[in-house]
Amino acid sequence: MDLVARIEDIIEINGSDFELSKLFKQYIKEYKDSLGTIFEQNQGKDFLVKHTKKLDSIIDLMYKTVLRRTFGNYLPMRNNIPITIAALGSYGREQLCVHSDIDLLIVYEDVHGYNSELIIEKLFYLALDAGLKLGHRVHEVSDLYKAANEDITIRTALMETRFITGSNFTWHATQRELQKIRLHNPKNFILAKIEEAQLRRKKYPISMEPNIKEGVGSLRDAQLIYWVAKTIYGVSNTKELSDTVFSEEEYREFRIALELLFRVRSALHLITNKQEDTLRLEHIPQVTKMLGFTNQKKLASKVLEAGWRINNFTQIFVKKMVRLYLYEESNIAKFKHARMQRGIYLDGERLYASYNLKPMEINKLLDLLISLDDKDYRYDAGFLNLFTYCHIAHPLKKSTYTRIKKLLQKEHIYSFLKLFYDAGILQDLFPNFKKVMHLPQFDGYHHYPVDIHSIKCIEALENIQEPFIKELYDSLSDDTKLLLKVVVFFHDSGKGRKQDHSEVGAKLIVQFAKYMQFSDDITKRAVTLVKHHVLMSSVAFKENIHNEKTLYKFMSKVEDEQNLKLLYILTYADINGVDGIGGSTYTTFSSKLLRELYTSALEVAQNTERITDAKKRLIIEKRVRNLEEFKALPKLLQNKIFTIVSNLFFFKHTPKDIVGIAQIARDTKEYRFRTSNANSLTIEIFRRIPLNVGYLLSNLSHLDVGSMEIFTLFDELKYFKIEFTQSVDANLLIQIEEMVEQAFDMSKEVTLRAVEIKKEDITIDCEHSLAHAQINIQTKNQRGLLAFVMQKFEELSINIVSAKIHSSKFKVRDSFLMEKQNNICDNIGKVYNFLTTTS
Repeated sequence: MDLVARIEDIIEINGSDFELSKLFKQYIKEYKDSLGTIFEQNQGKDFLVKHTKKLDSIIDLMYKTVLRRTFGNYLPMRNNIPITIAALGSYGREQLCVHSDIDLLIVYEDVHGYNSELIIEKLFYLALDAGLKLGHRVHEVSDLYKAANEDITIRTALMETRFITGSNFTWHATQRELQKIRLHNPKNFILAKIEEAQLRRKKYPISMEPNIKEGVGSLRDAQLIYWVAKTIYGVSNTKELSDTVFSEEEYREFRIALELLFRVRSALHLITNKQEDTLRLEHIPQVTKMLGFTNQKKLASKVLEAGWRINNFTQIFVKKMVRLYLYEESNIAKFKHARMQRGIYLDGERLYASYNLKPMEINKLLDLLISLDDKDYRYDAGFLNLFTYCHIAHPLKKSTYTRIKKLLQKEHIYSFLKLFYDAGILQDLFPNFKKVMHLPQFDGYHHYPVDIHSIKCIEALENIQEPFIKELYDSLSDDTKLLLKVVVFFHDSGKGRKQDHSEVGAKLIVQFAKYMQFSDDITKRAVTLVKHHVLMSSVAFKENIHNEKTLYKFMSKVEDEQNLKLLYILTYADINGVDGIGGSTYTTFSSKLLRELYTSALEVAQNTERITDAKKRLIIEKRVRNLEEFKALPKLLQNKIFTIVSNLFFFKHTPKDIVGIAQIARDTKEYRFRTSNANSLTIEIFRRIPLNVGYLLSNLSHLDVGSMEIFTLFDELKYFKIEFTQSVDANLLIQIEEMVEQAFDMSKEVTLRAVEIKKEDITIDCEHSLAHAQINIQTKNQRGLLAFVMQKFEELSINIVSAKIHSSKFKVRDSFLMEKQNNICDNIGKVYNFLTTTS
């Protein structure tokens, strides 16, 4: 399209503004449609520069068009019109992404006769009508200094101003003002930007779905180093500081990382056709293909590594540049007192180091850490710099391993492991980690790559929140605590290979155990724990933990009571490391299941004679009879409790709960229910009349179910309990209670959601126990799945006595125990046909 000629045609015939904006809109659309092809040829910064230059030409042409419309054939020289149009922000840096706002600065002088404000207004209307996504600031030249000092965001944006078109005279006047702004109170500006960055980094921490623009090690961190460099040194490009603040090689590695983030962000914008800055799991296949990678994990790993590189570079060199602004004479005496050795200081729990120190041997640095009191520490960027550029011999010397062992024997090592990760030496000190550095986990469960997850697990181990588990941990000997710490840290080090990561990890830990000079017995325990580190959570969340066969099979792998205790603590740390302390993965519900499994398995471990279900029930009945609350019950109710057929009912409830449930059951006429919502939502229903289970579960399908149990008690009364993984707010709880009431109306109907279950997703074990068969469904996570399955069970007259629901972002693993009745195990084909929705 010859855009200029067609614009002239419209102007010559005095066409409308609408015709002009329509013409520009068509031209911009054609350009945007071609961006995919342009990206194939030019990625990274080259693509962004080309895109920026194209937008420059469009804005320049729009400005010319407005001037031509305004002045007609009497158009003055452009320099004489006191208006300058400049680019701001990422547009100013020539890093504008496809769907980012086009930030413009329009500076003018109010010269009588030019009607500058009208020209600017017409330009904005044309740009907006043509579909450009503008962000803009309009200032008189004399107003710039005042505006910048009133708002740090404006001052930041003005630092990246780049001339597009307009009057060079006005632009020179603008530059003089910008220089005044840069030199005004630089200390306050820099410290405010650093504080702003700290808040931003807390909001967008490192994760499996990194925010390319705002997260830790993101483009915004790279911009921070430029803002600081521009303010202090007046540079127009960070590269200008090579060989003064940082070396050419350090800048080269930083620039390579930055280039990848440019490519990824551009790809995200093109794929989603919007301003998408987070590398979400669902976008990775397309981004991988678009960027020419052959392996999705390789791409994600490279992105995570690039984020680490930018984070390390930014932390170290921002601090190096701003040191002079942090200087306060009053701190001299304090730091003299805090001096540990030449150039290294400890102030409270924060470690500092001078940038003037020469690179040190790792053994000296490890000795320094070992000499510290046993507590958590923080470290400044100078201390990080010291470890980033330290000397480490390969392979590690025996003396280094000796020091690592001493370090691991401390109660608090999380902050040191985090330091090693931030400095990029974690894999050098722990070679087992070479394959898992920046390794993503595409399971919809883990929030962090393997390396950070492992460090987070250590943090959870050192900060156990659950009193019972803390008591178990505190009872361990120092040698056993060291063993456990090593296992917690190394449990996932076998990932990144084709073989099962637990098996690989078990082999890897043997070599490290030799370096730690562990005895054969301790090494054997370490191997067992790493090999079976997912066993406890798998059994607790997916299997019937009150089943005799399940418990004995579990303990045959765990081997003994000590391993059981260590595995319990390891599992606690592993789950809490998924999304960090205080996250949502380790819930009250998961805590309860793990505790129940530990208690039941401990009973098996401590008894040499095999405990049958019958024996176990007799033991529980004896505990019930010894309760004062039981003794206070009428004799008839006491006898009724022991007529409850299900052993599982006794296994799943404490003696006090059994008595309490029996009392409510006795007083129930038609139905009653109760809810609790302290840590997670629980609904208990007692009924003698039918319950519309499909209707109830369908209405509750927006909540994540953890488990269900359905028992026939006595006098034909049924007990139904459903536990959810999280609590709900008070208003929703009221609505849920209304739903339960309505579920006793059997005329209520609800359209079940369409779900997809294949025959291979279902397994049925009729040999689970004498009384029960087990149905397992492992399929993709779908809203309404549980309601559908339970409705099908109702139609088949299958009595479900308990259910375990285990779901991740992508998959569910549901396990149902059903009573063996009505010859159901002779009609397995019918069950498969009823549950299967697709071939």
